[in-house]
Amino acid sequence: MRDLAGHPPKERPWHAATGVLLGLAFGDAMGYPTEFLNMQQITATFGPWHAMEMPLSPDGVVRVTDDTQMALAVGEALAEITASPRETGAAWGAAQAVAPARVEAVLRRHFVTWLHSPDNNRAPGQTCLDACAALENGLPWQDATVISSKGCGANMRVAPVALVPGLTPEQRSGIAQLQAALTHGHPTALAASDLTAHAIWLLAHGCALDELLPQLRLHALQSRRKYHGDWLGSLAHKAGAPDPATFIAFGWDECLGALDRVTDALRNPDPDRDPCEAVGAGWIAEEALATALYCFLVVKGYRRAPLQRGAHTSGDSDSIAALAGAFAGAAHGPRYWPDEWTEILEYRDRIHALGRLWD
Repeated sequence: MRDLAGHPPKERPWHAATGVLLGLAFGDAMGYPTEFLNMQQITATFGPWHAMEMPLSPDGVVRVTDDTQMALAVGEALAEITASPRETGAAWGAAQAVAPARVEAVLRRHFVTWLHSPDNNRAPGQTCLDACAALENGLPWQDATVISSKGCGANMRVAPVALVPGLTPEQRSGIAQLQAALTHGHPTALAASDLTAHAIWLLAHGCALDELLPQLRLHALQSRRKYHGDWLGSLAHKAGAPDPATFIAFGWDECLGALDRVTDALRNPDPDRDPCEAVGAGWIAEEALATALYCFLVVKGYRRAPLQRGAHTSGDSDSIAALAGAFAGAAHGPRYWPDEWTEILEYRDRIHALGRLWD
């Protein structure tokens, strides 16, 4: 009704934060019970993908996993970092507020808080657990990270980076890659996180769906040999790369290959085919991004379909559906999601607090 009343599409950026964070949480919750099931088991339990309902816990709450928990950790860290400039009247994104050392320190603290949370019992990834324990021990983050890992834990949580007002493109990329690198030091984890954040930023600012993949490919090509040394420090050296540009280019090349797989799959789109079979299982960062993009695009934006298609998959269903939900929320805003889900969503107060801050 708001669209029919003539509200322009430019309204979307002002409401994107709430829409993204709700979409991420709803996708995470819908994929929670299907993550370790095969397609036959999922269909037997939940029916066909387009008939999936939002699962509820025994106490009637929409429960989420570590995907949403860690996204909130990133979001609340960034809210803390950007609060001081707002209070002092300086511009959002001021250099002194988002200096790499400060961002790293605050992210580290919030990750360690998540590590010890009593709610951290939702099958969290081992890489995140090991790296956060090393961060708690005070190791330099380049020593704490798991350099060989490019798991999707790097980019399942990156959405808030795209939502903070006033960041420059350099800051957005730097923070997106740093928050990934604290636990997942592989160059593909960094590139996929940067690209995931850029996808959300593009959609929140009105990018047409048929332009999304070309714009992401352009960003990847422009970023291919750009190593954000201020943010990543000695990571490339720690990884044994011949030089920083070669290190990061490897990650972007793998992401470009993943985008190509999405493009190829969409040439003959089949919403009823398992997206993991079409694009990738999603356990690793570039596949989580690619398969979520496919789930979002193959259903052409129908209200709940990106979540249902992402959750009804044979791979890392909660992460795929969480990212697909974030993309849908960026494109359509919070009114896209049913009020009855929001009213019983776990962490809804924390999500709405970030939405009010950034919207």
